[in-house]
Amino acid sequence: MALLPIIVAPDPRLTQKAAPVAKVDARVRKLMDDMLETMYIAPGIGLAAPQVGVLQRVIVLDLAHEGEAPRPLRMANPELLWVSDEDAVYNEGCLSVPEHYADVTRPAKIKVRYLDENNKTIEMEAEGLLATCIQHEMDHLDGVLFIDHLTALKRNIILRKLLKAKKAPPAPTRDHVL
Repeated sequence: MALLPIIVAPDPRLTQKAAPVAKVDARVRKLMDDMLETMYIAPGIGLAAPQVGVLQRVIVLDLAHEGEAPRPLRMANPELLWVSDEDAVYNEGCLSVPEHYADVTRPAKIKVRYLDENNKTIEMEAEGLLATCIQHEMDHLDGVLFIDHLTALKRNIILRKLLKAKKAPPAPTRDHVL
């Protein structure tokens, strides 16, 4: 497995739409495994292929708590079949929008269809944090970040801070101190 670089906003690659995978083969399974390793080390609970520079409709998730056995979900070509009228609000963050969090309203329950790591079509219902996480990662496949669900003012403040952080010189290390 390989650790993949996570793209940080603002970056135009995060606004592009990802293409479907033809099938889940060895190459896609390796991508899924590499994405999971990257997500675990980051650490995060979800990661979409566009966040690591791969414009394919692939997401991975794992909502296991610390100390629990991993429960990874690998999804290719996820599509929402149904969303509830009831909404839920979660304080979301994102590995591509580091150190920023905001309340986002999304459907509380969903039904999703996807290809698993064995190229098998799966339909699954989800609610709560799992439903939110799936929707958050699926947004990435369409070039949408969680901050795009915020007001323009809040979104622009966050983007300005991220841009400033990208331009800032690295902090001196002990080796550079005289």
